[in-house]
Amino acid sequence: MPGRADAATRRAEARSEERPALSRGVVMLFAVACGAAVANVYFSQPLLVAMGDDLAMSPALVGGIVTLTHVGYGIGLFLLVPLGDMADRRRLVVAQLLLLVAALAVVAAAPTAAVLLAGMAAMGLLAVVTQTLVAFAASLAPPAARGRVVGLVTGGVVIGILLARTVSGVLADLAGWRSVYLASAALTALLALVLHRVLPRRGGTPPASLRYGQLLCSTVTLFVREPLLRLRALFGLLVFASFSTLWSSVALPLSEEPYSWSHSAIGMLGLIGVVGALAASAAGRLNDRGLSGRTTGAALALLALSWLPLAFTRGSLWALIAGVILLDLAVQAVHVTNQTLIYALRPDAGSRLIGGYMVFYAVGSATGAIAATSLYAAAGWSAVCALGAGFSGLGFVLWVVTRRGAAVARGA
Repeated sequence: MPGRADAATRRAEARSEERPALSRGVVMLFAVACGAAVANVYFSQPLLVAMGDDLAMSPALVGGIVTLTHVGYGIGLFLLVPLGDMADRRRLVVAQLLLLVAALAVVAAAPTAAVLLAGMAAMGLLAVVTQTLVAFAASLAPPAARGRVVGLVTGGVVIGILLARTVSGVLADLAGWRSVYLASAALTALLALVLHRVLPRRGGTPPASLRYGQLLCSTVTLFVREPLLRLRALFGLLVFASFSTLWSSVALPLSEEPYSWSHSAIGMLGLIGVVGALAASAAGRLNDRGLSGRTTGAALALLALSWLPLAFTRGSLWALIAGVILLDLAVQAVHVTNQTLIYALRPDAGSRLIGGYMVFYAVGSATGAIAATSLYAAAGWSAVCALGAGFSGLGFVLWVVTRRGAAVARGA
């Protein structure tokens, strides 16, 4: 509720002078680490055929590569991210990164399909260190600059997601698919060392005195008690369903006439989507100025509008580019606003809030991907665009309806 959020914000402000200094260089390090970690979840998408051929995998097993990675990620959001509220965040981040290095090494050296699938699941589970880092950065930022910090760090996440396919495709062409995971393991190990040296020994909020079981139960309790968290989680689900609707299916029309693009060329489309990272930083600044409500409404309207040029993808490459830019700008603006607002509810429970919220993100992403690919096979690209516009429009309608509600007026 607004009163509770105000009280939490005042408590956070009272502690802000005790926070370690958070320089721009450290914020950018957070962004790089987040992008590198989350990219591991998406590296496999252009590599599935090569992986399957190398390990003699059936089509069903090849599909399991992506599925198990995302299942592992979803489980990690609930089981690992909340640990940031009860453990030393620096040690937790470094430990997760080192375990991620081990999982990446298993994937890179996998001699059989079974080992590969186990490694992919473990890799997805540990890649949630991204969200631990987001909560850590938010806890170190003074309240007046929290939106900007979250926006910059989230920008790193956006770039990691969108460039993962491009990077993995290029590396695989040069040195095989295993080189992608070896390179990522080396980078992750380096980041673990740097973060161990650079991150402060304590976060901006004291650890919770809860047992692990109580910690997980409290994550569910937060959703029961905080209407703003529930609303923002629904926004997250809908915008990422729309985001996934595009990015999980856009390769299909681009691989057909009149484009007939190669997988590498399709992967380069992610470079255009990086423009969305600009929205993350801008949205953070708007939140710091108290414009979260207007930012959300404008972004959701823009998200729905983005599907109009996307509907003309088959006839115009420029329409596709315009739609991709608009969609990514809108999604990241809503995402940063969501994270900034829900963290302010209970800074002492920041990891649980971010982890719980991101579960809805994962559900939305999976829903969009499954629905889009199935719908494309049944009814074509126009139906996919209608689906994406439907997710977006539902989010905008939800914002309009709840805008007037007293319980969510501060954040809707």
